[in-house]
Amino acid sequence: MTSPRQRVLITAGGAGIGRAIAEGFSAAGFEVWITDLNPETVANLPEGWRGTVANAADEGAVSALFAQIAEVWGGLEVLCANAGIAGPTALVEDVELADWRACVSVNLEGAFLAAKYATPMMKAAKAGAIIVTSSTAGQYGYPNRAPYAAAKWAMIGLTKTLAMELGPHGIRANVICPGSVEGPRMEGVLTREARAKGMTRDQVYQGYVSGTSMRSFVEAEDIANMAVFLGSDAARLVSGQVIAVDGHTENPDPKV
Repeated sequence: MTSPRQRVLITAGGAGIGRAIAEGFSAAGFEVWITDLNPETVANLPEGWRGTVANAADEGAVSALFAQIAEVWGGLEVLCANAGIAGPTALVEDVELADWRACVSVNLEGAFLAAKYATPMMKAAKAGAIIVTSSTAGQYGYPNRAPYAAAKWAMIGLTKTLAMELGPHGIRANVICPGSVEGPRMEGVLTREARAKGMTRDQVYQGYVSGTSMRSFVEAEDIANMAVFLGSDAARLVSGQVIAVDGHTENPDPKV
């Protein structure tokens, strides 16, 4: 090992949930490397962080990223495959195939590629933790969001398989399923869903709130706290698990 500190890569770590995860690991003493599509974000990271402009669904970019990580760090203890996009909000008959493919590519193929290139490093070290950001949409149906739900369900199957394949090598793999997370991304979801359902933004928001047992949205820091736990030695025997951080979803399709 070339570094006395543990090292974590967070894809799409420049904003939102990814940024909170990066900050959480940094506070826990990890060396942090993020990817982001925005060059300005990567150029203005906190002191000590590393960053790369990369599309999570571009295999050439992902391969080059991990080659750089191997050269600079020499290894990797934790991977947070967090990159994702919301995809279209439309009934299935109105979804364009190109939009379907774009959503599935970033969410599912992004997680696959990150795991593909992280695995050899972790196998060499006989240890590691892979944390995939899915969604409660990966546990329920999600009307008007078929591509997103399909990708997020598939990410759970991918991660369960990783846990089986990699467990004998000392590598753990788990899924976090965030619920409705406060922030700009969710605001876009609320706006598009309100339009599709003929509701106001506030009605959709309140529907999501009332659809959880704890009657609350989630903060990005709540997701980060779970990610840091799963990446720590405290979770050394936690693998193959699907953990929702959502206040317990009762109704995934609020209409009122």
